[in-house]
Amino acid sequence: HLVRTRGGNRKFRALRLDSGNFSWGSEGISRKTRVIAVAYHPSNNELVRTNTLTKSAVVQIDAAPFRQWYEAHYGSALGRRRQAKGAEAEETKKSKSVEKKQEARTKASGKVESAIEKQFEAGRLFAVVASRPGQSGRVDGYILEGDELAFYQRAIRK
Repeated sequence: HLVRTRGGNRKFRALRLDSGNFSWGSEGISRKTRVIAVAYHPSNNELVRTNTLTKSAVVQIDAAPFRQWYEAHYGSALGRRRQAKGAEAEETKKSKSVEKKQEARTKASGKVESAIEKQFEAGRLFAVVASRPGQSGRVDGYILEGDELAFYQRAIRK
């Protein structure tokens, strides 16, 4: 929705958004993914209840695009249920060069932290909105990791 502002400039109001561009900082990628719900807001609980997207809102996003990228990039499953690993016997054929690349990547960057892996198992990731949806008409942000993730998980539990 377009809004004319002072000086003839324009703002784009986000009246209803269901997806946005979120980046995964430690892996250095970003993907367009679905926004599921607002989980926490530092300023007001009313914004959580009404699912209002604003800057610094903690939202739950769909983990599928990030899982697909991880599995293609590293060649190993991420967040799949543990019992399902035995059932998955057949693998897609890969050339030796691809296998070598994926092996080198796995050695270089290692594993995903356990808190994020648990979120991948649930199929939802916590992310923070970094853009201002009411001004730009877009919802962009980053996936929570490390200490910041631990802090917000404690806040959400309360």
